[in-house]
Amino acid sequence: MGRRPAASRRLAAAVAVAVAILLLVVASATAGAAEERGRRGVAVRQGEGRGRHHHRHAYAAMMYMGTPRDYEFYVAVRVMMRSLSRVGADADRVLIASSDVPRDWVRAMREEDGMRVVVVENLKNPYEGNLGGMNRRFKLTLNKLYAWSLVDYERVVMIDSDNIFLQNTDELFQCGQFCAVFINPCYFHTGLFVLQPSMDVFNGMLHDLEIGRDNSDGADQGFLVGCYPDLLDKPLFHPPENGTKLNGTYRLPLGYQMDASYYYLKLHWHVPCGPNSVITFPSAPWFKPWYWWSWPILPLGLSWHKQRWDDLGYAAEIPVVLMELLMYITIIAVTRLARPQMTKLCYNRRPEKQGALLQWLIKLAGIVAMVAAYAIPFFVIPCTVHPIMGWSMYLFGVLAFSTVVINAFLLPPLAVLTAWLGIVGMLFVMAFPWYHDGIARILVVVAYAFCSAPFLWASIVRVMDSLQTMLERDPHFPRLGDPAPETEFSKLY
Repeated sequence: MGRRPAASRRLAAAVAVAVAILLLVVASATAGAAEERGRRGVAVRQGEGRGRHHHRHAYAAMMYMGTPRDYEFYVAVRVMMRSLSRVGADADRVLIASSDVPRDWVRAMREEDGMRVVVVENLKNPYEGNLGGMNRRFKLTLNKLYAWSLVDYERVVMIDSDNIFLQNTDELFQCGQFCAVFINPCYFHTGLFVLQPSMDVFNGMLHDLEIGRDNSDGADQGFLVGCYPDLLDKPLFHPPENGTKLNGTYRLPLGYQMDASYYYLKLHWHVPCGPNSVITFPSAPWFKPWYWWSWPILPLGLSWHKQRWDDLGYAAEIPVVLMELLMYITIIAVTRLARPQMTKLCYNRRPEKQGALLQWLIKLAGIVAMVAAYAIPFFVIPCTVHPIMGWSMYLFGVLAFSTVVINAFLLPPLAVLTAWLGIVGMLFVMAFPWYHDGIARILVVVAYAFCSAPFLWASIVRVMDSLQTMLERDPHFPRLGDPAPETEFSKLY
């Protein structure tokens, strides 16, 4: 009877080791590819950086510090700017950076990405009191106004970091003094707009800030909507075939700011007005495409990571991933060796001290340990790693911590890992590429969750029953540090 559990444990250990080796090989290959891309990219983009002031037009983005996600937006800006180079944009790439942006970030963007970095002081936001809760992260977005001070250029396309470019959009430089896209039917979106730099306009905007002109949201969106309140009535932009520049203000076709939420309804793009050139992700902050967990919940996240894979790589995250992988392998190995002692620590107490409160605390500890086994791996993975690597590391981390819980509390492995299997199944359901539309995808996901719920509940009941059974058997275990009881056979000697 003892051989089957031993064999199953050996099989489980072999599977864990095989998965670990596979992850190690994938991570090493990814690191090598990223390093090679980095070497090629530095050589090419340093050459670009030396002549970065020779264009009449510019794509500009901004970066400021003070949010919980500064590093993530730093990565996003680099990916977006490199995507512009990949589609052949014939313009300078300018970053309006606040003075507190780390110097090594500025150096990387200037030397490796070929950007022109303009360092500015943060504009004081007189509407800061109107920003509540999470919206306080927008208090420095008024730094966008510095785009009007870039008078070295005839036209500037100002862009947010949560855009990816699918094709060249240089025709935008033919637009007028101000042009923007209406994602919302009533208000234009400031994630991408065209402007003609002018110090007069810039100084006028600074004056409006000083007098506290009305601002509907306290950020750049509300301020600029107030500056151009009649843009909705302006004609739609069509680039002249002869390449001349237009005067005035224009509405841009939606194809220049394709909201990712439009894609999720049909699971394909169908934007007939204008070229399908730019995807924007104005979604919840924690589901921006650069976060590994955003895919496959939001399918377009993989498109963003494909651009990062092609243009930037993941050399910054790979060392952390490798360290976590070694940590999980160590946890599994140590757990296998220390299983008897772990069990005694959890269950071995004197029978006279086995009160109801102690039993309840042991049950609570078992449940908390299970929750921690599923939560800890999520928070230690680098949040900007590739989704496939991120989910693989998460699942392997849960498996490693679950082995600790299983061996410490002597819980049934299948019951503890039911949620793990459910997550794997949900990932496959969401990543399935052949849904007819977004509604069908949502219905299948809901159906899967509904069918999985009874199994999850049964696993929880099974875990609680197992804990109760072990507590009832607890007096039969020797206490930690006690000598093993002598058997009748040993007394004969």
